[in-house]
Amino acid sequence: MRLFPGVSLVAALLTGVTVLAPAGSAGAQEVGSAHCARQDRLRVPGAEHQQAACLADLTTTGLAGTPYTDMADQAGLAAQGTRNPSGVPGVQIDGYFPDDSRLNATHGWSHDAQFVIRLPDHWNGGLVVTGAPGTRRQYSTDALISDQVLAKGFAYAATDKGNTGPNFFTDGRAPGDAVAEWNRRVTELTRAAKKAVRQRYGRGPEHTYMTGISNAGYLTRWQLENRPELYDGGVDWEGVLWTTRGPNLLTSLPVTVARQFGQASDDDLIAAGFAPGSRFLWPYHEKAYWGLTQKMFRAEFDPSYDPACPGATAGGTVEQILAPCASDASYDYASRPVAVHRAVAKVALTGRIGRPLLTLHGDLDTLLPIATDSDVYAGMIDARGRGGLHRYYTVQGGTHTDGLYDTYPDRLRPILPCYRSAFDALTRWVEEGTAPPADRTIARPAGGDLVNSCDLAG
Repeated sequence: MRLFPGVSLVAALLTGVTVLAPAGSAGAQEVGSAHCARQDRLRVPGAEHQQAACLADLTTTGLAGTPYTDMADQAGLAAQGTRNPSGVPGVQIDGYFPDDSRLNATHGWSHDAQFVIRLPDHWNGGLVVTGAPGTRRQYSTDALISDQVLAKGFAYAATDKGNTGPNFFTDGRAPGDAVAEWNRRVTELTRAAKKAVRQRYGRGPEHTYMTGISNAGYLTRWQLENRPELYDGGVDWEGVLWTTRGPNLLTSLPVTVARQFGQASDDDLIAAGFAPGSRFLWPYHEKAYWGLTQKMFRAEFDPSYDPACPGATAGGTVEQILAPCASDASYDYASRPVAVHRAVAKVALTGRIGRPLLTLHGDLDTLLPIATDSDVYAGMIDARGRGGLHRYYTVQGGTHTDGLYDTYPDRLRPILPCYRSAFDALTRWVEEGTAPPADRTIARPAGGDLVNSCDLAG
């Protein structure tokens, strides 16, 4: 039986441990003596530990099966048939910043705040920074983002956000601390990566872009609102919306749990913002996403609501991790104590972006309904008078993870090719002054290669 992508991910979180081989072993080889000699001078500022390797190919084509990427942690994010570039030699630096949590077992380090920085031999002067989506780790968007930007000549940096896995909510001293750390870790990595770029190439990046999908889309929004001086622009792929009063995940997900326990109807989900046309995706999300996501984030921001569920862990088996808490069926964020709202306020968005931002969101997103997420965020940006810095594209037939396209090729379309077109549009906007297409719905073509092509302008 084919596993759901979400189930594959949790299984990988439970069992997958990657061990990093020392530079010069299998998977690492010289790409010119001068280049390899310089790697010994690279020091990531602030890192507690780092290990550099000179690699023949920094893309997943070259790294698959080596300790320098983690294909299992990328499960379900891309559609089969996605074409990725390859053949990008350069230096990869793996390491971690000081942290006291131990949720990320990658490389056998048992240490959070892990990062990867990739520095291609042929550099275009730019840097792309991202964070892990969901509760994944630093290699999770290698195929989605790293491969493509490396092939264009960008340096690349990614972080695990400082805590990973379904127990991420156990990190931090107070409610909201774990998610707040995500933003701090992205800022930390961006500053450090810029200095590593200067060490490698003799000058800092001319342009730095923040980008990401899902939770990393949220990170993109937050960075452009709160740290705009570090970036020249960003692409937000269905970022999570956190607002103090709502909407947020804790206002949209409880009804899905109530439906699972027979306490809500399909019409209740539609009234809560879920697209009527997404009904065929509901069984999958009920099994792999809704209950788990609600209980993790409720435990993060409101642990006193039900201290026994999830308790100290989201579960020890895949079934336990994915199982919802029955108490979440009646969760009402609006009526919760002011302390809960203050915890969310630590990470809340305002819409006050300070750099150009392109947002993409699928109209069949069944984890983050577009009506309660990006539609709202676009309105927040406009209300702040920042609409001139923003473009918003609704992807017809797009859902939260492109891997579902392979199950429903007649109803869905992957968002990745539209994301890649949007990234190119952003760089033209920033570097050449060519404005991207106006806000629009990107229609699902009746034919053609939906997996690898997308025209923003239609």
